[in-house]
Amino acid sequence: MANLTDVGEHDGWRCWLCDEPVDSEMSVNDSRGPSIDSMTTKSKGKNKSSTDVFGAERLAHRDCNTKKGAVAPVVEWPDRLFVVDPAPIIGSVERLARKGGREVVARCPSQEDATDAADWLIDRLSRLTPDLSFSTQIDSGGGQFLLVLNS
Repeated sequence: MANLTDVGEHDGWRCWLCDEPVDSEMSVNDSRGPSIDSMTTKSKGKNKSSTDVFGAERLAHRDCNTKKGAVAPVVEWPDRLFVVDPAPIIGSVERLARKGGREVVARCPSQEDATDAADWLIDRLSRLTPDLSFSTQIDSGGGQFLLVLNS
């Protein structure tokens, strides 16, 4: 197991689950204090673990880590974005890291909504998976805009 300071510095003292700052000086017993999320969940398929993409240990608030428990992690889309049928971010990233290609991750009612969601997603992925490179594209069709994530 890694040192809390090493994990915190690697993740820039941000919770990998909620993307909010983590105070390194706060008690580890405080709900917003730092903790290490030791990711041990297994992905379906070729028995690859999520640690292949996200790293074995990540920084999380104690509450975020406790809430996640021993189940697969979930990175939420923010409520401020207008997205319909958003894909689970963790699953999409794992599939694209493993297979490459492209995946539709959300539908948006307007070009502006899709652009806002694309900007947020690329920014979030830059911290979530700093070793992977992703891009987005927006495809229009059927009166909506599809947000596509490319690896």
